[in-house]
Amino acid sequence: GFSVSIYDVTSRSISLRWPKFSGASSYRVTATAVNTVDHSLLVHFSDVTLKAPLTSLIPNTVYAIQAEAVDKNGIVLAETQIMQSTAPDIPVIDQAYSKLSNSITVEWRAVPGATSYMLTAQDGDSFIETVVKNSPGTVMGLKPATLYRITIRSINSGGKSQPSPFRKAKTVLSAPVLSVSSPSCDSIAVSWKAVYMAAGISVSLMRSDGLGRMLRENTTNTSLIFTNLDPGTLYTIKAYAWNANGMPGDDFTYNQRTSPNTPVDVKVAFNSGALRVSWMPTEGALTYSVTASSGLLKLKCNTSSASCLVPSLQCSSEYYVSVTAYNDAGSSKPTDAVSLKTIPCAPVNISIEEDEPGHLLVSWSSVSFGHYYVVFVKSDDGLEVYCNTSYTQCHFQSDCGFTYFISVFAYNKAGQSPLGDVFNYTTAPCCPSDFRAVFVSSDTVRVTWAPVRGADLYETRAAARSTVLLCNDTAPACTLSALQCNTPYSITVRSFSEARGSNTSCAPKYLATAPCSPEIKNISKEGLSVISVQWQSNNEEATYVVTARGEAGLWHCTSTGSSCTLTDLPCGSAFSVSVIARSPAGQSLPSYSVPLETAPCCPNDLILTQVTQSVTNISWSAGMGAQSYVTTLESPKGQAKCHTLQNYCLLGCITCDTNYTVSLKAISETGLTSSCTYQGYSSSACCPSGVKLYRLSNNGIRVFWRASDGTINYNADLHGSKGNFTCSPSSGLSHCDITEIPCGDVYAVVVAPVTQKGSKLTFCPKKMYSVTCSGSSVGMVIYRGKSNAEHI
Repeated sequence: GFSVSIYDVTSRSISLRWPKFSGASSYRVTATAVNTVDHSLLVHFSDVTLKAPLTSLIPNTVYAIQAEAVDKNGIVLAETQIMQSTAPDIPVIDQAYSKLSNSITVEWRAVPGATSYMLTAQDGDSFIETVVKNSPGTVMGLKPATLYRITIRSINSGGKSQPSPFRKAKTVLSAPVLSVSSPSCDSIAVSWKAVYMAAGISVSLMRSDGLGRMLRENTTNTSLIFTNLDPGTLYTIKAYAWNANGMPGDDFTYNQRTSPNTPVDVKVAFNSGALRVSWMPTEGALTYSVTASSGLLKLKCNTSSASCLVPSLQCSSEYYVSVTAYNDAGSSKPTDAVSLKTIPCAPVNISIEEDEPGHLLVSWSSVSFGHYYVVFVKSDDGLEVYCNTSYTQCHFQSDCGFTYFISVFAYNKAGQSPLGDVFNYTTAPCCPSDFRAVFVSSDTVRVTWAPVRGADLYETRAAARSTVLLCNDTAPACTLSALQCNTPYSITVRSFSEARGSNTSCAPKYLATAPCSPEIKNISKEGLSVISVQWQSNNEEATYVVTARGEAGLWHCTSTGSSCTLTDLPCGSAFSVSVIARSPAGQSLPSYSVPLETAPCCPNDLILTQVTQSVTNISWSAGMGAQSYVTTLESPKGQAKCHTLQNYCLLGCITCDTNYTVSLKAISETGLTSSCTYQGYSSSACCPSGVKLYRLSNNGIRVFWRASDGTINYNADLHGSKGNFTCSPSSGLSHCDITEIPCGDVYAVVVAPVTQKGSKLTFCPKKMYSVTCSGSSVGMVIYRGKSNAEHI
């Protein structure tokens, strides 16, 4: 816990420092020179000593230092050891002098063991230190014309020596700070501020390239001027101050060029509309400035070459041009002004008008400095013409549908004016020629034509009375719809361009529309298959065609009036009747259709079949167009009628043996009726009454009845399980006999009239009789009642 540190080192001393050690009453320090024989130092210090100097040491020597803490009994409580070198010996200044106003240079002999040296320059309470490696050394940052005390110390790794004996040295005067200018091309002016402690100033001037002689001036003033110098030449100026002892101070060097001479051989010309100025190069000139003045307007151009291009000249103006040379010293005098007139301005107020079709007149305002004018007119197909004139207008020929690009130039000796506004003038587009108008329907016409030059749009105009229809399209075709029927129209196709509008000189074509659609006023039936159609006629030149269209086919009639008759229309058919009008202008739209229905057809076949004595069945084939039927059988004795949707009917209350008139009505869905008559019908003869059986001798049977009419022939049939038997009496008789009939059987007896065709009626009633046997012969005949199992 006991340690020693170095507090200070000099050439012959080392100062130590340690903290107080507990229990120590004194400290013992031994310093032994390393590599040096018989040189050691022992020093005792009391317990209150914390800093201890070791003196009388050898400079630039390494010592081994041992420190011990000792108690009051002389016992070493603790010890430590360090190595430390003393500083080099004190150097001796040989001389100190000043060559520059801000420094002093010191020379000395080298000191063994020194690795560097510290120079100190002291001025009153202020000082500046500088460490250098060896002699000589310079202290910088000093004040001019100031006396300093100079000391030096040697330095090694151990520390610094004590300062050497001082030497006094004074810094020289500061250099004058020059302000240099070239007021003219052959002079240079030099000025400066007064230098502290200076007795005078010396200024010299010489060409920097070494040519010529040196000029020198000594003065106590603060300015002077060198004259008769070469223009544009670089000179080197050097100045210094001296003190009262004639000692020169710092010098100041400055390079200054004389201003250039005025340029010569100035030439002015136009180059692509700009002003090109050239001149002979001037000695020493770095840049040139060209000034072109016109009134209050000044244009400048700066360059480092011997020519310059001045743009943005105003046309129709007179400029005065001068050139000035420049370098870092200043400027030359400007050259004498050269006058130049610029090219004329582009003509303005250009107007273009088509004074008459095919002729363009171009006019403009006159231009200052313009000697003559050229007008160029180029059409959009590439053809160009021009006009050269000293007046302010020109005439040109033009064609329809072309765009002309027109530019006007003014000329003088300087050249051509700038391009002004390029005007374009578009002539009216050409009129469509040979256009065609074709009806695509009764109120729609399609107009087509060939495209024409210059047309952006086409306007088709159809005018009739107070009505005007317009159609605008970019295509060379137009469809005009909703035209009024039976009307003459004037149709004009005009071409239109955005630049010029429409050509109003296009000729029209005249076209009449087809007749108006007729209106059917009435349809009437003139006969069974004859229909009369009436309509309202609206065109005296029209021929009207009536068409009846249905599933059965087409029927036509033609008329120039207002009515027409359709004949031979089939029965039971539905038709749609319309009328169209035809004229040289075309065909109208058909009228609104009117439905027409012919009366239903009468059935071709009607069959009557008597079912019973008072009931007859009537059947018939279907009648075209008929929905229901009414059949009627009529006689003086009464009437039988049936209304049915079927094609058959049962009629009751028929009187037998009566002649009837047969009629039928066929009725359509809408109530149209056809009355159909047929051949008369006679009902069958009446069935006989009072039919009885009587037994005859010899196994015979007599059938007896009461006849309704003595002129009718009858037939009697007996049907039994043992056989069937028939008999027919002679005309006028009301009985007949069956001679052989088996007995012991039940017989169904039917007596029915025989028709003229020889057939028997089947609906007469049956009577049941039982024929018994008496031995082998017919016994009793017993009535068993009627049987209607087979008849209704």
